[in-house]
Amino acid sequence: MFKISPFTASDLAASEALLDRAFGPGRLSKTSYAVRDGGAPVAARRFGARDEKGGLGGSSACWPNLIGDGDRPALLLGPVGIEPALQGRGIGAALIGETLTRAAVLGFRLVLLVGDPAYYVRFGFLPVPADTVIMPGERTERLQYYELVPGALAEANGPIRRWQHGPSPRPATGSPTSGRLSSAAGGYTP
Repeated sequence: MFKISPFTASDLAASEALLDRAFGPGRLSKTSYAVRDGGAPVAARRFGARDEKGGLGGSSACWPNLIGDGDRPALLLGPVGIEPALQGRGIGAALIGETLTRAAVLGFRLVLLVGDPAYYVRFGFLPVPADTVIMPGERTERLQYYELVPGALAEANGPIRRWQHGPSPRPATGSPTSGRLSSAAGGYTP
């Protein structure tokens, strides 16, 4: 059994080693890493999945980004990495659910990720329509979105840019999508 909890400073080295095992040595050359490079994850959006002894079995992070000329804030989810021997046990689903729930509580309206559409559709992620939000250098079919507030994607248009100045962007206000998130259940509710 694993418990999802916020990251601590001591989790960083263990998480990096876990991500290397889960994704391989080429992970740092991916386009999504370039968007994250030089930035810091949203501290309240970084989680670890720990076993009874406190061992890290999975981790996730969200990175603040801006979209287009309008500087619309969004979170870029990822990487979500699970220890290879523990994959298929629901740890990734729990991490994603917790991340989406807490992003909504913080008032963010839109979450983006780069990944396998067949996996992320079960959480409500959808492919970003062509010519809306763009991640230069990334295959269009792998860029996906999740609206925490209905219509949030329509407000965002243009390239994704790393948040570079000062604290993370302040999210716009609005009510999270109802029926898709459940903080009482600790995350995603189908």
